[in-house]
Amino acid sequence: MAKEPVSGRDIVVVGGSAGSLGPLKTLLSRLPKDLPAALLVVVHIPNDGRSVLPEILASAGALPAGHPSDGEPIEPGRVYVAPSDHHMLVEDEHIKVTRGPRENRHRPAIDPLFRTAARSCRKRVVGVILSGLLDDGAAGLMAVRMRGGLAVVQDPAEAIYPEMPARAIQYSGADCILKVNDIANLIVSLSRKKAPEESTIAREGMPEESKRDKADLEASPAEEKEGTPSTFACPECHGVLWEVREGELLRFRCRVGHAYTADALRLAMSEATEDALWASMRSLEEKAALLRRMAPRSAPRLANAYKEDAEACDRHVESIRAILIENQENRLTGDNYAG
Repeated sequence: MAKEPVSGRDIVVVGGSAGSLGPLKTLLSRLPKDLPAALLVVVHIPNDGRSVLPEILASAGALPAGHPSDGEPIEPGRVYVAPSDHHMLVEDEHIKVTRGPRENRHRPAIDPLFRTAARSCRKRVVGVILSGLLDDGAAGLMAVRMRGGLAVVQDPAEAIYPEMPARAIQYSGADCILKVNDIANLIVSLSRKKAPEESTIAREGMPEESKRDKADLEASPAEEKEGTPSTFACPECHGVLWEVREGELLRFRCRVGHAYTADALRLAMSEATEDALWASMRSLEEKAALLRRMAPRSAPRLANAYKEDAEACDRHVESIRAILIENQENRLTGDNYAG
């Protein structure tokens, strides 16, 4: 059961990706040490080592920052940073740290934090989306609004990478679109005012995944009632993807729990295609090399057949190489689509 608010909007969830470090440091530099709210931060970071983001953020302002431990209670005046290769979730005034399925090709991802905070803390939540690419966070921000929380988005005109804020505004709407300095002032003000008794945002259509009793994604496979089967396979586990529509936002989730927006799925499929093409090219090159080694050791008629087969492999390799180059160019273009 979600607890009744004891103060103002004292749970601030922040999501960012490319270009969000500067805004995060600016945000924290303007927050007072006695802030009666906790900040929970997810930034898309590589999964190949320990993140130094807590140290960077702690040095930026007066609030202490660190990676939470699983089950740690949420306390005001602290900044909790999702650790590398783990989702950070909220459940009953505590933080859960889990290596659940990736969402939108990321772990940590923004949507799971926003979604679980919205369910657990409802109108006490302020969701903040900063600079980044693609649209992770849009569905989570929608969940925040549907539970009575406040949706705040960095002004895309200020963001280094405006796509993530623009997509959040497009798909979820925003209660406030502000520059980072103004976001900090708003957080301070909201944390010191009592949260509203009722929200004007309708609760109907709340995503089913936001209504689950448990926040642990490792124990929350997708259910059939959450959407309709699509014709697509999950790029990670190859299971059937279920299609979920949330307003204008089209999303997909497999039974295991891997989740994608349409744009994230597009990029994941492009990567899977590229991996398959590289494997095919390598296999053909190895086959051609083997045939050329076999030819001198074979009868003339068979040697000629081996050489012709090797030349055919070479032609296929060149065709695949051309496709890979074109695919990489398309990905570079796709990564910069405007929201």
